[in-house]
Amino acid sequence: MTASDSHRLCVAPMMGWTDRHQRVFARTLTRHARLYTEMVTADAVLHGDRARLIGFSDVEHPLALQLGGSEPAKLGRAARIGEGFGYDEINLNVGCPSDRVQAGRFGACLMAEPGLVADCVAAMIAAVRIPVTVKCRIGIDDQDPEEALFGFVGTVAGAGARIFVVHARKAWLKGLSPKENREVPPLDYAIVRRLKAAWPELRIVLNGGLETLDAAAREGAALDGVMLGRAAYQNPYLLAEADARLFGDEGRAPTRAEAVRAMLPYIAERLEDGASLNAVTRHMLGLYAGEAGARTWRRALTEGALAPQADARLVEAALEAVEAARARHAAMLAA
Repeated sequence: MTASDSHRLCVAPMMGWTDRHQRVFARTLTRHARLYTEMVTADAVLHGDRARLIGFSDVEHPLALQLGGSEPAKLGRAARIGEGFGYDEINLNVGCPSDRVQAGRFGACLMAEPGLVADCVAAMIAAVRIPVTVKCRIGIDDQDPEEALFGFVGTVAGAGARIFVVHARKAWLKGLSPKENREVPPLDYAIVRRLKAAWPELRIVLNGGLETLDAAAREGAALDGVMLGRAAYQNPYLLAEADARLFGDEGRAPTRAEAVRAMLPYIAERLEDGASLNAVTRHMLGLYAGEAGARTWRRALTEGALAPQADARLVEAALEAVEAARARHAAMLAA
């Protein structure tokens, strides 16, 4: 994979979803997709339990740490810590619309303060040698997206940012919940393509509403990459098909069963560290989405994963159950 392909496919940072267990599972399916952490505030990195908050497994590379904040000095220090942990990229969140984020003066509300974002980016770039990137919206509230997005990118690029991930929706800071902000404001992929045309020297990655690899390939054709969120989480096996489709990797994609077996040593390790089985397997429930045996798989994992004594044997049993269900289904079709 060349440097220009580094963001060809990214898995979005999603609060409550893209923890280290989910990222290891994603890596069993794709060798090339760039993974992102949940957003972690600069203050948490500086003062919290770093091993718990930003620790990760070596298999997760390429991996980006997403930071939230609006104080340049703190963000610079947090970025340096992230680089020390071994991250491949530091990403600044300028897209989250939640009330908690707004109260802390970071996330999407910073779309109204491009000069401050530029100062933050400059401080982060000065602190690290790895890429500093920005994830933003096309605008907020009553902003005109053409003016807001182009003005924002122009100002922040002037501080040294060269990679922007653009969620192709406005964020409404008042009146819509974070969930509604992912669904209600209309998508505008064309404005992201116009942004790339205006700044061909920048790397522009499209995010928002991309549900299939076909859509990702089509909408991202004129861009430098795409970022999938809920689609990659709820139907994770599409990541196994992405290496060939988006990266031209001719290697054989893992089967679903192979991905499950690849997780077993990791599950055993995390259980020894004190994690619950459900903390890991909850991210694997969608593996058979849309396939024969999907219900069997979900039920087998969920019914026992919360039990204190549950271990990797439950996952092996679930795999045996789903493979038996799929064999029965295939036999019925052949009859």
